[in-house]
Amino acid sequence: MTKKCVVVVDNSNVFIEGRKYSARVKGKVRRSATELEPRDPSWRLDFGGLLLSVSDGRVVEHAILVGSRPPQNDSVWKAAEDSGFVVTVHDRSVGEEKAVDTELVAQATELICMASEPMDLAIVSGDRDFIPLVNVAHRHKWVVEMWAFKNAFNVAGHMASSVDRVQPLDAIFGQIGRCEFDWP
Repeated sequence: MTKKCVVVVDNSNVFIEGRKYSARVKGKVRRSATELEPRDPSWRLDFGGLLLSVSDGRVVEHAILVGSRPPQNDSVWKAAEDSGFVVTVHDRSVGEEKAVDTELVAQATELICMASEPMDLAIVSGDRDFIPLVNVAHRHKWVVEMWAFKNAFNVAGHMASSVDRVQPLDAIFGQIGRCEFDWP
């Protein structure tokens, strides 16, 4: 029988860390401790590639992506929907992202509790706000994976220690995004 999975993606986490990773790959590094880590403005997330890579041959029972509202003319959410994600978007509050992690935890918890059988849960974020979701999944006998860029989590940290498998996005970087123009 083919394994099934549920994929939950914190869009901002993957997008921001992907841009940082792309800048590092291109040799751009922070020049001082007070400077922000460089981000490659040309890097774009490929939602279809992300879903295909993270599902890794499993049947995707549900794919959830949550993020913050971009500019009105941004087609990012349509691209995610076209790639198979159910998208939820929240407004920002004074420039800060609000309710994204809790929305992902709420939706995924509901799916876990209503599922007729355990599946694999792939959390695409290294954020430890997802530990309560990991705990719910484990109580329901699900296998939980964390997919994140190595720079975005501590391998000995709470989140990485609580999941069954840690899958670095660094290893599949070329499959989950692309650069749309030359930078730097």
